[in-house]
Amino acid sequence: MTAFDLTDRLAVVTGARRGIGLAIADALAAAGADVVAVSAGQESGESAVRDRVEAHGRRFRGLAVDLGDRAAIGELVERLGALERPVDILVNNAGTIHRTPAVDHPDDAWDRVLGVNLTAPFLLARALGAGMVDRGEGKVIFIASLLSFQGGITVPGYTASKHGVAGLVKALANEWAPHGVNVNGIAPGYIATDNTRALRDDPERSGAILERIPAGRWGRPDDLAGAAVFLASSAADYVHGTIVAVDGGWLAR
Repeated sequence: MTAFDLTDRLAVVTGARRGIGLAIADALAAAGADVVAVSAGQESGESAVRDRVEAHGRRFRGLAVDLGDRAAIGELVERLGALERPVDILVNNAGTIHRTPAVDHPDDAWDRVLGVNLTAPFLLARALGAGMVDRGEGKVIFIASLLSFQGGITVPGYTASKHGVAGLVKALANEWAPHGVNVNGIAPGYIATDNTRALRDDPERSGAILERIPAGRWGRPDDLAGAAVFLASSAADYVHGTIVAVDGGWLAR
């Protein structure tokens, strides 16, 4: 058994159906964790994430939940609280984005982005974190963004939400670190997912982005795996309130 071993830990991963969430769920299962996958379109039966988790010999449960619906989040909290064992690891990964110049950014898009990206992660962290604090252990990982540090272009709601996520990492870490609960974040760089397809399909924008990345390539969802396992494991027991950038060197440029 190593410090990175997650055997018999129970992890909840939101947005686990594809992309970064799928890669993180796979990595946690490979390290020994059982996984509850939560996504708006998550299948309870056959799915890519179920296949990957069970291929590692771990238990899987899929829950379909609209994380933009506060009532649905409340029902999710009740379902997670009724599980046969407590949640050890929460990965708040699910997110959405809306690309519109600020002067044209619609109210409903703003509300949706802030709801999914900031409110839902807080509500889940608050609910599951309470049990972790009572037990004196637990890991909460927020998926932040480069736009937790920068302003971006034509994504004011997304940028505001991800700045908020960075603030939550610090605020919750300050409160929960004395109780043995680690709250940290991961800031992915430009990763090849559905959220970045519009950028990758724009030759000018894609070229400009690649020119700034020292690693010289778009990231892959699997590039987040090591950071996620580290922050979910006892190897990170003295890591609190930190956001780990996995960005190919973007922020260092």
